[in-house]
Amino acid sequence: MTADSDDVLAQAAAWRDAGKGVALATVVTTWGSSPRPVGSQLAVDDTGAMVGSVSGGCIEGAVVEQALAAIKDGDTRLLDFGVTNEQAWEVGLACGGKVQVFVEPVA
Repeated sequence: MTADSDDVLAQAAAWRDAGKGVALATVVTTWGSSPRPVGSQLAVDDTGAMVGSVSGGCIEGAVVEQALAAIKDGDTRLLDFGVTNEQAWEVGLACGGKVQVFVEPVA
């Protein structure tokens, strides 16, 4: 699922206002090929519902898992993902690259 930043932030605010735990993930650095640019965001609520995208799908599951952990413990996380050119074909990407994603609980 993709959405622009305004949609992601509006949904995160709506979830928070409804009393849900919320975390926000943001692409902060990319190297080489990356399906989503720096600044792309994904919001996750405490049920695992999500809006937005930080990768176009290939690392989303790991990011959601870390977002749920951030909601529980209140800690931020800086996640590093790297894919070699050979691995990229296996996960459906045209070529390899690296991405860093910052995950923060929304208070």
